[in-house]
Amino acid sequence: MTRDDLLFYEQGEFRNVLESLKTGLKDEIQHLDRERLLKTNEDELCKYLVSKYTLEAPVLHDDKKVAHPAEDVDIDVRGRFDYAIIDDDEPHIVKGTSITIAIPFEGDGHLFHFRPSAYSLSGIRGTVVGNEIHLRYRGLPQDMSTEKIKKDMDQDISRIKDYLQTISRDAETHNKSIEVEVKTLVTARKERILKDEGLVGGLGIPIKRREQDDATYFVPVARRKPVIERPKMQEGTATREPVLQEEEYNHILELISWMALVMERSPQAFRDMDEESLRWQFLVPLNSHYEGLATGETFNCTGKTDILIRYEGKNVFIAECKIWHGQKSLSEAIDQLLGYASWRDTKTAVILFNKNQNFSAVLSQIQEAVKGHSCFKRELGKHGETSFRYVFHQPSDEARELLLTVMAFNVPQ
Repeated sequence: MTRDDLLFYEQGEFRNVLESLKTGLKDEIQHLDRERLLKTNEDELCKYLVSKYTLEAPVLHDDKKVAHPAEDVDIDVRGRFDYAIIDDDEPHIVKGTSITIAIPFEGDGHLFHFRPSAYSLSGIRGTVVGNEIHLRYRGLPQDMSTEKIKKDMDQDISRIKDYLQTISRDAETHNKSIEVEVKTLVTARKERILKDEGLVGGLGIPIKRREQDDATYFVPVARRKPVIERPKMQEGTATREPVLQEEEYNHILELISWMALVMERSPQAFRDMDEESLRWQFLVPLNSHYEGLATGETFNCTGKTDILIRYEGKNVFIAECKIWHGQKSLSEAIDQLLGYASWRDTKTAVILFNKNQNFSAVLSQIQEAVKGHSCFKRELGKHGETSFRYVFHQPSDEARELLLTVMAFNVPQ
Protein backbone atom coordinates (compact mmCIF):
# COMPACT_ATOMS: atom_id res chain seq x y z
CA MET A 1 0.00 0.00 0.00
CA THR A 2 1.17 3.50 -0.74
CA ARG A 3 0.80 6.35 1.72
CA ASP A 4 -1.66 8.28 -0.44
CA ASP A 5 -3.82 5.17 -0.88
CA LEU A 6 -4.53 4.81 2.84
CA LEU A 7 -7.18 6.53 4.92
CA PHE A 8 -6.32 8.08 8.31
CA TYR A 9 -2.59 7.97 7.57
CA GLU A 10 -1.09 10.34 5.02
CA GLN A 11 -0.80 13.66 6.91
CA GLY A 12 0.06 12.64 10.45
CA GLU A 13 -1.87 12.67 13.70
CA PHE A 14 -5.19 14.42 14.25
CA ARG A 15 -3.96 15.98 17.49
CA ASN A 16 -1.49 17.97 15.37
CA VAL A 17 -4.49 19.48 13.54
CA LEU A 18 -5.99 20.60 16.83
CA GLU A 19 -2.70 22.08 18.01
CA SER A 20 -2.19 23.83 14.67
CA LEU A 21 -5.66 25.39 14.83
CA LYS A 22 -5.07 26.77 18.31
CA THR A 23 -1.66 28.10 17.29
CA GLY A 24 -3.18 29.70 14.19
CA LEU A 25 -5.94 31.27 16.27
CA LYS A 26 -3.50 32.82 18.74
CA ASP A 27 -1.29 34.07 15.91
CA GLU A 28 -4.20 35.65 14.02
CA ILE A 29 -5.49 37.48 17.08
CA GLN A 30 -2.01 38.73 18.04
CA HIS A 31 -1.49 40.12 14.54
CA LEU A 32 -4.86 41.86 14.15
CA ASP A 33 -4.39 45.56 13.43
CA ARG A 34 -4.76 47.53 16.66
CA GLU A 35 -7.07 50.25 15.37
CA ARG A 36 -9.33 47.80 13.58
CA LEU A 37 -9.53 45.55 16.59
CA LEU A 38 -10.65 48.42 18.81
CA LYS A 39 -13.24 49.58 16.28
CA THR A 40 -14.63 46.12 15.59
CA ASN A 41 -17.78 44.79 17.21
CA GLU A 42 -16.25 42.27 19.61
CA ASP A 43 -19.14 39.79 19.43
CA GLU A 44 -19.06 39.76 15.63
CA LEU A 45 -15.28 39.28 15.58
CA CYS A 46 -15.51 36.42 18.08
CA LYS A 47 -18.26 34.71 16.06
CA TYR A 48 -16.13 34.94 12.92
CA LEU A 49 -13.06 33.48 14.64
CA VAL A 50 -15.05 30.69 16.30
CA SER A 51 -16.55 29.76 12.94
CA LYS A 52 -13.16 29.81 11.22
CA TYR A 53 -11.42 27.57 13.78
CA THR A 54 -14.28 25.14 14.43
CA LEU A 55 -14.02 21.61 13.01
CA GLU A 56 -16.83 19.66 11.37
CA ALA A 57 -16.02 15.97 11.79
CA PRO A 58 -17.09 13.76 8.85
CA VAL A 59 -20.25 11.66 9.12
CA LEU A 60 -20.34 8.51 6.97
CA HIS A 61 -23.57 7.57 5.16
CA ASP A 62 -22.81 3.90 4.54
CA ASP A 63 -26.53 3.19 3.99
CA LYS A 64 -26.13 5.04 0.66
CA LYS A 65 -23.02 3.26 -0.59
CA VAL A 66 -22.76 2.15 -4.23
CA ALA A 67 -20.43 -0.22 -6.11
CA HIS A 68 -18.55 0.87 -9.22
CA PRO A 69 -18.13 -1.53 -12.16
CA ALA A 70 -15.19 -3.95 -11.85
CA GLU A 71 -11.90 -2.93 -13.49
CA ASP A 72 -8.75 -4.72 -14.61
CA VAL A 73 -5.65 -4.17 -12.51
CA ASP A 74 -2.00 -5.30 -12.76
CA ILE A 75 -0.85 -7.51 -9.88
CA ASP A 76 2.72 -8.61 -9.19
CA VAL A 77 2.59 -12.31 -8.27
CA ARG A 78 6.19 -12.75 -7.12
CA GLY A 79 6.34 -14.70 -3.89
CA ARG A 80 3.08 -16.60 -4.44
CA PHE A 81 3.29 -20.38 -4.14
CA ASP A 82 0.71 -20.94 -6.89
CA TYR A 83 2.96 -19.23 -9.47
CA ALA A 84 6.30 -20.76 -10.44
CA ILE A 85 8.44 -17.62 -10.62
CA ILE A 86 12.12 -18.54 -11.05
CA ASP A 87 13.53 -15.03 -11.44
CA ASP A 88 11.98 -12.80 -8.80
CA ASP A 89 14.24 -9.82 -9.50
CA GLU A 90 11.78 -8.47 -12.05
CA PRO A 91 8.02 -7.96 -11.53
CA HIS A 92 5.78 -10.70 -12.88
CA ILE A 93 2.45 -9.08 -13.75
CA VAL A 94 -0.86 -10.89 -13.96
CA LYS A 95 -4.23 -9.29 -14.67
CA GLY A 96 -6.46 -9.11 -11.63
CA THR A 97 -9.70 -7.41 -10.63
CA SER A 98 -10.33 -4.17 -8.75
CA ILE A 99 -13.67 -3.38 -7.06
CA THR A 100 -14.46 0.14 -5.78
CA ILE A 101 -17.15 0.90 -3.21
CA ALA A 102 -18.20 4.59 -2.99
CA ILE A 103 -19.63 5.82 0.33
CA PRO A 104 -20.94 9.42 0.64
CA PHE A 105 -20.18 11.54 3.68
CA GLU A 106 -20.74 15.05 4.97
CA GLY A 107 -18.28 17.17 6.90
CA ASP A 108 -14.61 18.05 6.43
CA GLY A 109 -13.12 15.42 4.11
CA HIS A 110 -9.56 16.52 4.92
CA LEU A 111 -9.86 14.85 8.32
CA PHE A 112 -9.81 11.42 6.65
CA HIS A 113 -6.07 11.97 6.10
CA PHE A 114 -5.17 12.18 9.82
CA ARG A 115 -4.66 9.43 12.37
CA PRO A 116 -7.09 9.55 15.32
CA SER A 117 -5.86 9.17 18.89
CA ALA A 118 -6.96 5.50 18.84
CA TYR A 119 -5.53 3.82 15.73
CA SER A 120 -4.56 0.30 14.65
CA LEU A 121 -1.46 -0.45 12.57
CA SER A 122 -3.31 -2.15 9.72
CA GLY A 123 -4.34 0.45 7.15
CA ILE A 124 -7.59 0.94 5.22
CA ARG A 125 -7.09 1.12 1.48
CA GLY A 126 -9.16 3.99 0.16
CA THR A 127 -9.20 7.59 -1.04
CA VAL A 128 -11.33 10.71 -0.62
CA VAL A 129 -13.03 11.71 -3.89
CA GLY A 130 -15.18 14.82 -3.53
CA ASN A 131 -17.79 14.05 -0.88
CA GLU A 132 -17.26 10.29 -1.11
CA ILE A 133 -14.92 7.69 0.35
CA HIS A 134 -13.74 5.15 -2.23
CA LEU A 135 -12.78 1.76 -0.76
CA ARG A 136 -10.83 -0.45 -3.18
CA TYR A 137 -10.54 -4.23 -3.15
CA ARG A 138 -8.19 -5.92 -5.60
CA GLY A 139 -6.95 -9.44 -6.19
CA LEU A 140 -6.53 -12.32 -8.59
CA PRO A 141 -9.67 -14.07 -9.87
CA GLN A 142 -9.09 -17.11 -7.67
CA ASP A 143 -8.82 -14.86 -4.59
CA MET A 144 -11.91 -12.73 -5.22
CA SER A 145 -15.42 -13.64 -4.07
CA THR A 146 -18.56 -11.78 -3.14
CA GLU A 147 -18.40 -13.10 0.40
CA LYS A 148 -14.79 -12.01 0.91
CA ILE A 149 -15.33 -8.51 -0.53
CA LYS A 150 -18.44 -8.04 1.60
CA LYS A 151 -16.62 -9.22 4.73
CA ASP A 152 -13.63 -6.91 4.08
CA MET A 153 -15.94 -4.00 3.26
CA ASP A 154 -17.99 -4.44 6.44
CA GLN A 155 -14.80 -4.60 8.52
CA ASP A 156 -13.39 -1.47 6.87
CA ILE A 157 -16.64 0.48 7.33
CA SER A 158 -16.77 -0.55 10.99
CA ARG A 159 -13.19 0.62 11.53
CA ILE A 160 -13.82 3.90 9.68
CA LYS A 161 -16.82 4.58 11.91
CA ASP A 162 -14.75 3.84 15.00
CA TYR A 163 -12.04 6.25 13.82
CA LEU A 164 -14.61 8.93 12.98
CA GLN A 165 -16.20 8.52 16.40
CA THR A 166 -12.83 9.21 18.02
CA ILE A 167 -12.19 12.19 15.73
CA SER A 168 -15.70 13.52 16.36
CA ARG A 169 -15.23 13.28 20.11
CA ASP A 170 -11.89 15.11 19.97
CA ALA A 171 -13.29 17.70 17.54
CA GLU A 172 -16.29 18.32 19.82
CA THR A 173 -13.96 18.91 22.77
CA HIS A 174 -11.95 21.32 20.63
CA ASN A 175 -15.06 23.15 19.42
CA LYS A 176 -16.37 23.61 22.96
CA SER A 177 -13.07 25.07 24.10
CA ILE A 178 -12.52 27.32 21.09
CA GLU A 179 -15.33 29.75 21.98
CA VAL A 180 -13.84 30.35 25.44
CA GLU A 181 -10.36 30.58 23.94
CA VAL A 182 -11.42 33.18 21.36
CA LYS A 183 -13.16 35.36 23.93
CA THR A 184 -10.19 35.17 26.31
CA LEU A 185 -7.59 36.00 23.65
CA VAL A 186 -9.57 38.85 22.06
CA THR A 187 -10.33 40.42 25.45
CA ALA A 188 -6.71 40.11 26.57
CA ARG A 189 -5.39 41.73 23.39
CA LYS A 190 -7.87 44.60 23.60
CA GLU A 191 -6.96 45.21 27.24
CA ARG A 192 -3.29 45.27 26.34
CA ILE A 193 -3.90 47.74 23.48
CA LEU A 194 -5.93 50.02 25.74
CA LYS A 195 -3.22 49.83 28.40
CA ASP A 196 -0.60 50.78 25.80
CA GLU A 197 -2.72 53.73 24.67
CA GLY A 198 -2.94 54.83 28.29
CA LEU A 199 0.85 54.79 28.49
CA VAL A 200 1.15 56.99 25.40
CA GLY A 201 -1.66 59.29 26.54
CA GLY A 202 0.04 59.77 29.88
CA LEU A 203 3.03 61.40 28.19
CA GLY A 204 1.07 64.66 27.88
CA ILE A 205 1.87 65.26 24.21
CA PRO A 206 -0.40 65.08 21.12
CA ILE A 207 -0.88 61.63 19.56
CA LYS A 208 -0.59 61.35 15.77
CA ARG A 209 -3.29 59.03 14.51
CA ARG A 210 -2.79 56.69 11.55
CA GLU A 211 -4.31 57.84 8.30
CA GLN A 212 -7.35 56.10 6.78
CA ASP A 213 -8.42 54.30 9.94
CA ASP A 214 -11.36 52.04 9.16
CA ALA A 215 -14.49 52.35 11.28
CA THR A 216 -15.37 48.70 10.88
CA TYR A 217 -13.58 45.39 10.73
CA PHE A 218 -13.25 43.58 7.40
CA VAL A 219 -12.09 40.01 7.16
CA PRO A 220 -8.87 40.18 5.09
CA VAL A 221 -9.77 38.07 2.06
CA ALA A 222 -7.85 38.58 -1.16
CA ARG A 223 -9.78 38.77 -4.38
CA ARG A 224 -9.74 35.37 -5.93
CA LYS A 225 -10.48 33.44 -9.07
CA PRO A 226 -12.60 30.31 -8.75
CA VAL A 227 -10.36 27.25 -8.93
CA ILE A 228 -11.38 25.31 -12.02
CA GLU A 229 -10.40 21.71 -12.63
CA ARG A 230 -11.15 19.51 -15.58
CA PRO A 231 -12.41 15.92 -15.23
CA LYS A 232 -10.83 13.15 -17.28
CA MET A 233 -12.11 12.97 -20.83
CA GLN A 234 -14.62 10.18 -21.29
CA GLU A 235 -14.50 7.85 -24.23
CA GLY A 236 -16.10 9.43 -27.29
CA THR A 237 -16.11 13.00 -25.97
CA ALA A 238 -14.39 15.75 -27.92
CA THR A 239 -13.78 18.26 -25.15
CA ARG A 240 -13.44 18.36 -21.39
CA GLU A 241 -15.97 20.18 -19.29
CA PRO A 242 -14.91 22.77 -16.69
CA VAL A 243 -15.80 21.88 -13.10
CA LEU A 244 -15.87 24.15 -10.05
CA GLN A 245 -14.01 22.62 -7.11
CA GLU A 246 -16.17 21.95 -4.05
CA GLU A 247 -13.95 24.14 -1.85
CA GLU A 248 -14.64 27.12 -4.12
CA TYR A 249 -18.33 26.19 -4.26
CA ASN A 250 -18.49 26.30 -0.45
CA HIS A 251 -16.72 29.68 -0.42
CA ILE A 252 -19.30 31.16 -2.79
CA LEU A 253 -22.13 29.86 -0.61
CA GLU A 254 -20.42 31.32 2.46
CA LEU A 255 -20.36 34.77 0.83
CA ILE A 256 -24.06 34.43 0.04
CA SER A 257 -24.79 33.39 3.64
CA TRP A 258 -22.99 36.40 5.09
CA MET A 259 -24.96 38.78 2.84
CA ALA A 260 -28.21 37.04 3.75
CA LEU A 261 -27.30 37.40 7.43
CA VAL A 262 -27.13 41.17 6.90
CA MET A 263 -30.63 41.04 5.40
CA GLU A 264 -31.99 39.02 8.32
CA ARG A 265 -30.58 41.50 10.83
CA SER A 266 -31.93 44.56 8.99
CA PRO A 267 -35.20 43.34 7.44
CA GLN A 268 -36.65 46.83 7.18
CA ALA A 269 -34.02 47.71 4.56
CA PHE A 270 -34.90 44.76 2.31
CA ARG A 271 -38.54 43.91 2.98
CA ASP A 272 -39.88 45.83 -0.07
CA MET A 273 -37.35 44.41 -2.54
CA ASP A 274 -38.44 42.03 -5.30
CA GLU A 275 -36.41 39.04 -6.49
CA GLU A 276 -34.37 41.04 -8.99
CA SER A 277 -33.43 43.67 -6.39
CA LEU A 278 -32.47 40.98 -3.88
CA ARG A 279 -30.25 39.31 -6.47
CA TRP A 280 -28.19 42.47 -6.92
CA GLN A 281 -27.40 42.53 -3.19
CA PHE A 282 -25.47 39.29 -3.71
CA LEU A 283 -23.70 40.32 -6.91
CA VAL A 284 -21.87 43.10 -5.07
CA PRO A 285 -19.98 40.93 -2.51
CA LEU A 286 -19.49 38.16 -5.08
CA ASN A 287 -17.83 40.54 -7.54
CA SER A 288 -15.63 41.89 -4.75
CA HIS A 289 -14.11 38.40 -4.41
CA TYR A 290 -14.19 37.25 -8.05
CA GLU A 291 -12.92 39.80 -10.52
CA GLY A 292 -13.11 37.39 -13.44
CA LEU A 293 -11.39 34.46 -15.12
CA ALA A 294 -8.53 34.26 -17.60
CA THR A 295 -10.99 34.81 -20.43
CA GLY A 296 -12.13 38.09 -18.85
CA GLU A 297 -15.59 36.69 -18.03
CA THR A 298 -17.07 38.00 -14.79
CA PHE A 299 -20.32 37.45 -12.91
CA ASN A 300 -23.30 37.90 -15.20
CA CYS A 301 -27.01 37.28 -14.91
CA THR A 302 -29.46 35.88 -17.42
CA GLY A 303 -33.19 36.12 -17.25
CA LYS A 304 -34.54 37.91 -14.22
CA THR A 305 -33.09 36.21 -11.18
CA ASP A 306 -29.97 34.21 -12.19
CA ILE A 307 -26.52 34.54 -10.64
CA LEU A 308 -23.80 32.69 -12.50
CA ILE A 309 -20.08 32.20 -13.05
CA ARG A 310 -18.96 31.46 -16.57
CA TYR A 311 -15.78 29.77 -17.74
CA GLU A 312 -14.94 29.34 -21.42
CA GLY A 313 -18.52 30.24 -22.26
CA LYS A 314 -20.05 27.67 -19.89
CA ASN A 315 -21.74 28.11 -16.54
CA VAL A 316 -19.95 26.46 -13.60
CA PHE A 317 -22.06 28.01 -10.83
CA ILE A 318 -25.72 28.98 -11.11
CA ALA A 319 -28.06 30.30 -8.43
CA GLU A 320 -31.70 31.37 -8.43
CA CYS A 321 -33.03 33.96 -5.96
CA LYS A 322 -36.67 33.31 -5.11
CA ILE A 323 -39.16 34.66 -2.61
CA TRP A 324 -40.95 31.70 -1.02
CA HIS A 325 -44.37 31.23 -2.60
CA GLY A 326 -44.82 27.55 -1.82
CA GLN A 327 -43.51 24.17 -2.91
CA LYS A 328 -44.62 24.55 -6.52
CA SER A 329 -42.53 27.70 -7.04
CA LEU A 330 -39.49 25.95 -5.56
CA SER A 331 -39.96 22.97 -7.88
CA GLU A 332 -40.18 25.36 -10.85
CA ALA A 333 -36.95 27.08 -9.75
CA ILE A 334 -35.18 23.69 -9.65
CA ASP A 335 -36.51 22.91 -13.14
CA GLN A 336 -35.07 26.21 -14.32
CA LEU A 337 -31.64 25.37 -12.87
CA LEU A 338 -31.66 21.91 -14.42
CA GLY A 339 -32.43 23.48 -17.77
CA TYR A 340 -29.29 25.62 -17.54
CA ALA A 341 -27.01 22.89 -16.15
CA SER A 342 -26.32 20.77 -19.22
CA TRP A 343 -23.03 19.18 -18.18
CA ARG A 344 -21.84 16.99 -15.32
CA ASP A 345 -20.81 18.22 -11.85
CA THR A 346 -22.26 21.71 -12.18
CA LYS A 347 -22.66 23.41 -8.80
CA THR A 348 -26.04 25.08 -8.28
CA ALA A 349 -28.03 26.81 -5.55
CA VAL A 350 -31.51 28.11 -4.84
CA ILE A 351 -31.62 31.11 -2.47
CA LEU A 352 -35.03 31.40 -0.83
CA PHE A 353 -36.39 34.37 1.13
CA ASN A 354 -39.26 33.78 3.50
CA LYS A 355 -41.54 36.74 4.18
CA ASN A 356 -44.15 34.66 6.01
CA GLN A 357 -44.38 34.15 9.75
CA ASN A 358 -43.81 30.40 10.29
CA PHE A 359 -40.25 29.89 9.09
CA SER A 360 -39.97 26.43 10.71
CA ALA A 361 -42.92 25.19 8.66
CA VAL A 362 -41.37 26.63 5.51
CA LEU A 363 -38.11 24.74 6.16
CA SER A 364 -40.05 21.49 6.44
CA GLN A 365 -41.93 22.18 3.20
CA ILE A 366 -38.68 22.99 1.40
CA GLN A 367 -37.23 19.58 2.20
CA GLU A 368 -40.44 17.83 1.15
CA ALA A 369 -40.54 19.69 -2.18
CA VAL A 370 -36.89 18.97 -3.00
CA LYS A 371 -37.10 15.26 -2.18
CA GLY A 372 -40.30 14.99 -4.17
CA HIS A 373 -38.70 16.32 -7.35
CA SER A 374 -38.40 13.79 -10.16
CA CYS A 375 -34.63 14.40 -10.54
CA PHE A 376 -33.78 14.06 -6.82
CA LYS A 377 -31.21 11.31 -6.12
CA ARG A 378 -30.02 11.64 -2.54
CA GLU A 379 -29.60 14.00 0.39
CA LEU A 380 -26.15 15.12 1.59
CA GLY A 381 -27.31 16.69 4.84
CA LYS A 382 -27.50 20.19 6.27
CA HIS A 383 -24.83 22.80 5.48
CA GLY A 384 -25.75 25.44 8.01
CA GLU A 385 -28.83 25.87 10.14
CA THR A 386 -31.15 26.57 7.19
CA SER A 387 -29.19 25.23 4.19
CA PHE A 388 -29.61 21.78 2.68
CA ARG A 389 -27.46 20.01 0.07
CA TYR A 390 -28.65 17.39 -2.40
CA VAL A 391 -27.50 15.39 -5.42
CA PHE A 392 -29.72 15.67 -8.51
CA HIS A 393 -29.47 14.08 -11.93
CA GLN A 394 -30.01 15.64 -15.31
CA PRO A 395 -33.61 15.26 -16.55
CA SER A 396 -32.44 13.33 -19.61
CA ASP A 397 -29.67 11.23 -18.01
CA GLU A 398 -29.80 9.73 -14.51
CA ALA A 399 -26.04 9.01 -14.60
CA ARG A 400 -25.12 12.70 -14.91
CA GLU A 401 -25.19 14.27 -11.44
CA LEU A 402 -24.98 17.81 -10.04
CA LEU A 403 -24.96 19.40 -6.60
CA LEU A 404 -27.88 21.55 -5.47
CA THR A 405 -27.81 23.59 -2.26
CA VAL A 406 -31.06 25.15 -1.09
CA MET A 407 -30.40 28.13 1.20
CA ALA A 408 -33.36 29.60 3.10
CA PHE A 409 -33.35 32.93 4.92
CA ASN A 410 -36.02 34.74 6.89
CA VAL A 411 -36.70 38.38 5.97
CA PRO A 412 -39.97 39.18 7.79
CA GLN A 413 -42.52 41.35 6.05
